[in-house]
Amino acid sequence: MITTDPRDPLPFFVYGTLRPGEPNHDLYLRGRTLAEEPGRLPRAVLYDGPGYPYAVEQPGGEVRGELVTARPDAYGELLAALDRLEEYVPGDPRNLYERVARPVLRGDGTLVRAWVYLAAPPVAARLRTCGTRIEDGDWRSRR
Repeated sequence: MITTDPRDPLPFFVYGTLRPGEPNHDLYLRGRTLAEEPGRLPRAVLYDGPGYPYAVEQPGGEVRGELVTARPDAYGELLAALDRLEEYVPGDPRNLYERVARPVLRGDGTLVRAWVYLAAPPVAARLRTCGTRIEDGDWRSRR
């Protein structure tokens, strides 16, 4: 497991409503990024949620999305905004998501450490037993 200081300016791996063309992309990312590129989160699977997806760690799976690099001058603001969007509060047992650092594959096959919002453990357990899995790991394909 990769451990990271929560203040490290890591890129973000987004796989749902923050992807280009999705409703939260322009609201949260426009003007705050240096780069956005395709990426893949290994060792995770995707579940459909109520208008947004959940990534859940699982060996053998892969989630598709984008790797987003924030502008340095916008990083702190963006991190706080994304934590609010995902209703993530460090250590809160009511979290739906946990922000964790994980290795993400770039399009060229190199690995980069990135922040990812994964389903919190109680949510992940519920999804594993009764959730609707998105088999190809791409939230856009559910439509």
